[in-house]
Amino acid sequence: SLPDPSKARGNDPDLSFHSQGAAGFAEELQDALRSGTLFERWKAKQPDPDAVEPQWGATDPEATVTGEQKDLRINLVATTRIDSDVFKQRLRLLAGSHWE
Repeated sequence: SLPDPSKARGNDPDLSFHSQGAAGFAEELQDALRSGTLFERWKAKQPDPDAVEPQWGATDPEATVTGEQKDLRINLVATTRIDSDVFKQRLRLLAGSHWE
């Protein structure tokens, strides 16, 4: 859930959400779960990219995410086999601390 979608941005604009609406947020999160693109961009920015544990690059090509606007909040529902720690890391990259 994104309580204040306008603040749902990570610390690095290159890795953050860019969308404004529910469908866009859902699409960006789904892409971050299905493909390794976000992970590879994040990994390249690390001081020692080769030292990054491979588990952080896990993907789920069948992951699905839907988004729905409820008042000011956006609720995202993700169905994925990705480990919860990896899932949370992707959300932190995309939304910073502005998700719950």
